[in-house]
Amino acid sequence: MSGQFEATTEIDRPVEAVFDYLADGRNDPQFSPRVLRIERLPETPSAVGTIFRSTVKDVGAKTAREFRITELEAPVRIRWTEVSKNSVAVAEGGYDLESLADGRTRVRLHNVLEGHGLGKVLVGLALTAARKDAPAFAARIKAAAEAAIPPR
Repeated sequence: MSGQFEATTEIDRPVEAVFDYLADGRNDPQFSPRVLRIERLPETPSAVGTIFRSTVKDVGAKTAREFRITELEAPVRIRWTEVSKNSVAVAEGGYDLESLADGRTRVRLHNVLEGHGLGKVLVGLALTAARKDAPAFAARIKAAAEAAIPPR
């Protein structure tokens, strides 16, 4: 079983700056309390093929996660896939960014979760939790991006 969750927010910063912020997955801990640690491999600007290796805490358990950037189209599209082998994993995820009036940016986040092994039973619970948290997650992205990116 697999399924998708998504969230949309509007950030009061220009699309190019928001793209740069989100393309650097090392910023994820600023808006995702699950992410305890993250590093970028190689330690160069994000590009197709860049891996982000993290330790996350889900339902009280720490797991290792690795995501590979699969598409980077500045300043409008970022895509990734999880390459680590966890019971519930992100088959495909991404951000779609749209420039709005007055220098604002609309961001749509989506993730497709899939279960492997025991995860086939757990993926429904994970999707329910992710969908429930999606509006708050979008709000955390907005707050973190606006705090990290200086206003113009």
